Amino acid sequence: MTQNSKLADLSAAGVSVWLDDLSRDMIDSGALRREMDEHSVVGVTTNPAIFQAAIAKSDMYDEQIARLAAQGADVDATLTAITTDDVRSACDVFAQVAVDTDGVDGRVSIEVDPRLAHDTEGTVAQAIELAKLVHRPNVLIKIPATKAGLPAITRVLAEGISVNVTLIFSVERYVEVMDAFLDGLDAALQNGHDVARLVSVASFFVSRVDTEIDNRLEKIGTPEALALRGKAGLANARLAYAAYSEVFELGVRFPDLKAHGARPQRALWASTGVKNPDYPDTLYVSELVAPDTVNTMPGKTMLAFADHGWVNTESIVGQAAPSREVFAALGAVGVDLADVFAVLEAEGVDKFVVAWDELLTATAAQLAATKA
Repeated sequence: MTQNSKLADLSAAGVSVWLDDLSRDMIDSGALRREMDEHSVVGVTTNPAIFQAAIAKSDMYDEQIARLAAQGADVDATLTAITTDDVRSACDVFAQVAVDTDGVDGRVSIEVDPRLAHDTEGTVAQAIELAKLVHRPNVLIKIPATKAGLPAITRVLAEGISVNVTLIFSVERYVEVMDAFLDGLDAALQNGHDVARLVSVASFFVSRVDTEIDNRLEKIGTPEALALRGKAGLANARLAYAAYSEVFELGVRFPDLKAHGARPQRALWASTGVKNPDYPDTLYVSELVAPDTVNTMPGKTMLAFADHGWVNTESIVGQAAPSREVFAALGAVGVDLADVFAVLEAEGVDKFVVAWDELLTATAAQLAATKA
């Protein structure tokens, strides 16, 4: 198979291409393998909404649900079995990629139950359980960057488990996430784990920031406010990358861990599907290009980039100062950025909880029908 040249160029620029989607049909039909062969895909991310869509749209899970029902499994156990089976199978598809990249890529993420987003102890317990159930070296356990999630990140890493930190919206929270990561590496080292085998990414959400801030700018309605539409998401991500550089390239904590083989926690650009049709549909891919980053794309965005995307290698590095100017201008026109990020985090958790609850309800109905 021939790799798409545009996605190959993106990979050559240092951006790992991950797919923000997974289903049993993709695995069994070979579609996931084709994404690897044709679109330079070297990883997969999942979330409750992705599993909800996958299971609701397919009958490929019916046989397993019937078997689990016969065994007396409840709805939570059924969903755990379904999702960990899919992630385990996807990990096997990417196993050679993981070997070839020394574990940097070839990663598949699975998220803790979103209802545990504000429960540190519950998050830690389920993260450990998921890692044991999937039982693959290239799995990443997704933990939300809520206040309760921060200590959970440290404690899960301390157990020698690789982590994908999700639902990061602000640079301030991202700095806290990197601190939690470094604390986790310190603890893992003290616990006798090989920190060279620990991998982590920090999923920084992009398009949702523009959606929320654009709505506020339109309500303000002044020419100065309207001129800032579509600028916040990229500026926020660029400031996040500057923070990453300060911690992992210039910071005082990481060198000692690096001497033990530790690797930086890469920035992962999430929510990169454009939600405003007035913006280029590859905006959050083409304009977020920097070495040692990840872009996890919905299938639609990946196909758009493969068709007409561009690689702007000057889109992040050196862009901190103009990005700070964007944020200063947002504050000057009356956008309360602290409130923006608080709202986005709350909505992000709520959306995943709603998707998970819908999946629980649908699965419970299937279990009941099978037992009837």
